Amino acid sequence: MKIGEFAAQLGVSTDTLRYYEKHALLTPSRRTQAGYRDYSDADFKQMQFILRAKGVGFSLTEIKELLTIKLYKHQHSCQEVKSLTIQKRDLVAERIAELMRFHQSLSVLADKCCGGEELADNCSILTTLEDIDGLTD
Repeated sequence: MKIGEFAAQLGVSTDTLRYYEKHALLTPSRRTQAGYRDYSDADFKQMQFILRAKGVGFSLTEIKELLTIKLYKHQHSCQEVKSLTIQKRDLVAERIAELMRFHQSLSVLADKCCGGEELADNCSILTTLEDIDGLTD
């Protein structure tokens, strides 16, 4: 199938497909004599794999690694895939913790401010941000 139909069936744009092709995650099974991309059922399954992996948070580099493992399953172990998944999970947990710290700090800032109509000359949020010791992690 041509790129437009392929994209529509996957629910993505043709630009998305070209982006994945540019990053060597997807290659059309063949090109027509006129140079049009022609995708197969195998390409469709690969793109579904890519979208699912992206949907759970894997980066393009990690997806490329997963695709390599998938392609050469007989040369890789489940342990490799699990390790990659656990590394990603732990990275997400770190990011969540960081976002929670941001949330806590922003809450402290918001609670310090009256939020009134007065001029910001004495705004407690600005004063706190100016004071290096005003915020704690």
